[in-house]
Order: sequence, then C-alpha cells, then structure tokens
Amino acid sequence: MKDLYPSRKNDQPSILERKDPVIHTDRSKDNQAPISKEQLDSYEQNGFLQIKNFFSEKEVTDMQKAIFELQDSTKGVSSDKVIREPESEDIRSIFHVHQDDDFFKNIAYDSRILDIVNHLLGSDVYIHQSRINYKPGFKGKEFDWHSDFETWHVEDGMPRMRAVSLSIALSDNYTFNGPLMLIPGSQSYYVSCVGETPDDNYKESLQKQKLGVPDQESLRYLTKKGNGISVPTGKAGSITLFESNTMHGSTSNMTPYPRNNLFMVYNSVENRLAEPFSGGKERPEYIAVREGARSLTAAR
Repeated sequence: MKDLYPSRKNDQPSILERKDPVIHTDRSKDNQAPISKEQLDSYEQNGFLQIKNFFSEKEVTDMQKAIFELQDSTKGVSSDKVIREPESEDIRSIFHVHQDDDFFKNIAYDSRILDIVNHLLGSDVYIHQSRINYKPGFKGKEFDWHSDFETWHVEDGMPRMRAVSLSIALSDNYTFNGPLMLIPGSQSYYVSCVGETPDDNYKESLQKQKLGVPDQESLRYLTKKGNGISVPTGKAGSITLFESNTMHGSTSNMTPYPRNNLFMVYNSVENRLAEPFSGGKERPEYIAVREGARSLTAAR
C-alpha cells in the first residue's frame, strides 16, 4: 500500500498538505446531520468541536464513579493495559475499556455519539482505541504536542485521515488544570516527523511521547496559520470531538483541580488498519484494534 503520509523516514521534518476531506459525508446532506450546519462548519474549519452539557448530571455522576472504581480495582495490579507515570506508580491511563467493562462499552455504543461520528466519517465505525486518562491535582503529567494520526499511521498502519477522537470531560475543564489544547486548522497540515521508530515504542511513548512530536518550527507555523491555540473549557459532561490529524497536547496539572476524561477513537470501517507504515511490529490489540474492528452500528 502506498504511503500517502510518510513520517519518521527523513532526517528533516516537513509539512505536507492533507489529502483527505475533514467531513466525509457530502455537505449537501447537512440537513440530515445530527448536529447543526454551524457546528459542522466549525469542525471542518478548526478540526474540532466542543458540545457542552452533552451528558446529563446523572450520567456524569455515574461515569465519574465508574472511572474511580476502575482505578481503585487496578491499584497494585500488573497489567499492560494500565499505564503508570514514568516516575511513580500513579495510574496515567487505562486502555481498552470499551471491551473490558460493560459500563464503558455502553457509552461507546451510545446512539447520540454514533450518529455524529457516522456522519463526520461518512460510514459505519468501530472503536480503534479507548482509554481513561487520569490527571490528578498537583501531579498530573503533560501530554506533548502530537497528531494522533501520525502515530496511528506510522505505528498501526491506519491508511487515511478518516477517524475522529472523542474526549468526554469527567472533571470541570479550566484553562489552568492541564486541559486539552488544540491548534485550529492544523488538521489540514501533516507534520512529517524525524526519528526511526523502534519496535515496542509504545511501552515508552504511552508514558511520555518522544517520537512523533513535531519540531518547534512546524508548531510555530501551525499556530500562526491557525491564529493561536484553543483551549475548550467547561463543566464535566461536555464532549470534544477532534479530527485524527488535529495537533493537540496538554500541560501538566499543578493545581488542586483534577482533570480526568474518557477518550474513544472512532475509525471508519472503510479505513481498517494495514501493516504499520514504519515497517515494524503491530502494536497490541488493546492499543490498536484489529480483530475487533466491527461496525458498532451493525452490532447495536
């Protein structure tokens, strides 16, 4: 398969223009969409969309309870799916929750979510990856700048930009507690990064990403093109949908206020994974779903 988005193959970074649409359903069908034309315009232009108060207070309370029950049940447990901070035993992320926990599986299948992502991606979808991210007050660590697609393309073999990430805020998001930061318009430009990808790179990158992190000049270019950096803030229960190639990251949390979220990636069933474009080994199923790449709509 031809590599349309090469990365980590040259000794100098470069910026390539996007070759795929941002919204894969014909825009003439906007009147059939589950969200407004203005919301679709914003997503297409900026590469992300926040919808506040998407979940009810009761749903948020149930999800908050569930993420901490899962965290408590995994303390002291040795599992590849439980990612700990590089300098402590604090839990950073728990992966594959849409398959391993019926509560989170039901959220992944929520028709309100599926209707939106099916429309954005123009097809049925499956979950490529799911996880809970914990960023406790005072000690929650940062996630460096990156395009998810760059990693999924190079290390997992995702062929095209036809996936969308969903972040469900399970803490109030402020500008100061390590929130998600996104560069508007960056979905239109692909940063081809430097550095050869070793096998099992994920064992280090899930704790602290080093490869696939864009260079400073590329980040300056993207922020200038996008007129800065956007920080969606709001109450727990808000969702942020962002395109797979949108450049994003988050700072560490040195405040008393935690920032936790449930994160799920929806990929088109027409964009299933091929061989990793790095030429390396496939990453485990709990990070990059292959065997379970079945339509969620058909399974409802």
